[in-house]
Amino acid sequence: MAAAMQPQAEVPDTALPRHAWLTVGLLWFVALFNYLSRVMMPTMHGSIVAAIPMSEAEFGLLTSAFLWIYGLLNPIAGFLSDRLGRSRVILISMLAWSAITCLTAYARTFEQLLVMRILMGVSETCYFPAALALISEYHRGPTRSLACGLHMTGVLCGAALGGLGGWLAEVRSWHFAFSLLGYVGIAYGVILVFILRDAPSAPEEAAPVERKIGFGSALASMGGSPAFLRVFAFACVAGAIGYSMLGWMPTYLHEHYHLRQGAAGLSATGYLNVAEFSGVFIGGIWSDRWSRTQPRARALVLAIGYCLAAPGIFLVAHAGILPFALAGLMLWGLASGFMDSNLMPVICLVVDQRYRATAYGLINMGATVAGGLAIYGVGLLRDRGMDYGRMLGLASFCVILCPLLIAGIKPRKTQVGASPSAS
Repeated sequence: MAAAMQPQAEVPDTALPRHAWLTVGLLWFVALFNYLSRVMMPTMHGSIVAAIPMSEAEFGLLTSAFLWIYGLLNPIAGFLSDRLGRSRVILISMLAWSAITCLTAYARTFEQLLVMRILMGVSETCYFPAALALISEYHRGPTRSLACGLHMTGVLCGAALGGLGGWLAEVRSWHFAFSLLGYVGIAYGVILVFILRDAPSAPEEAAPVERKIGFGSALASMGGSPAFLRVFAFACVAGAIGYSMLGWMPTYLHEHYHLRQGAAGLSATGYLNVAEFSGVFIGGIWSDRWSRTQPRARALVLAIGYCLAAPGIFLVAHAGILPFALAGLMLWGLASGFMDSNLMPVICLVVDQRYRATAYGLINMGATVAGGLAIYGVGLLRDRGMDYGRMLGLASFCVILCPLLIAGIKPRKTQVGASPSAS
């Protein structure tokens, strides 16, 4: 008789595969280089425009083109990782974007810069689906959320170091900044060729996971999963609100609280990043421990985080006092940290392990495209005279959808007697 099927809580995994935490550490620096290379260009606005005359719209297009290509290709990038192997895709991706970063230093026209940013989007889109899938395969039990969260702190540090590009452009040149980062990335990538490896198969697996899968079968598997569709919808809502806040919060603080441009930018990103960094550890450790007794722990922790985010955004919109507005902003940052550490583990609960990277790619695409549309939509509404504070007030009610969507998911069922650490 077939064994009964039921979701199980995770049990402590005292025998992590060799190099499990080393892999997280190695990929932390890759995540930092990945994000630094993409956010460095906006900090060099004056130097680049002085060297290559262009309109403000053209300069904005350099970032928009990157985001569109990056987001739309993410599902295909995830599929390549599922099909070809995690470490191979990570290494090719890093060496490619590092080489493109070097080549960007030699661009002399707007068209050449635009081509480089498009190629950057193509090369970087492969990294995160493969990296988070690899970490999840090394950390199969209740270390998964913390491991994913620690890796994502590399992104936060990369974003925080984005201003390094502007400083290098001032003291040397923008060409030098791109060349330096590109060559450092290539050198690190070469080192990883000899160190980074795919995770070993789980002990309970009779044979290695079959890599010869089809993109259509992956889409069919996820399209037929109500739980995956709920996670996808959650990511789209969270992405739309999060990207719009990143794009417009400095302007909002500048206009409503009369901060200088520099102070508004630092306030919008600094407090948010500190809270997000804290949320990574709080959300990661909490869900890892709770998952030992509660199969839905990772989703529930994520839902709780966004229950706090909704009043946080409402506070930003209606506080009227800067410290209260910043406190609300930090609540949103805390929820974002919860998502950094728990999104991939939640995907692992609801998606066939063969398609995890593809699933992350689809979800990342939805969040990025929704975020890009939200940033553009806010601009259109501002042009028509609508106050961004009012938009934030409406967004705080939309955030309520996030916990409703994510709290209701049910993990994929596993055979009784099988190790839940493979979930």
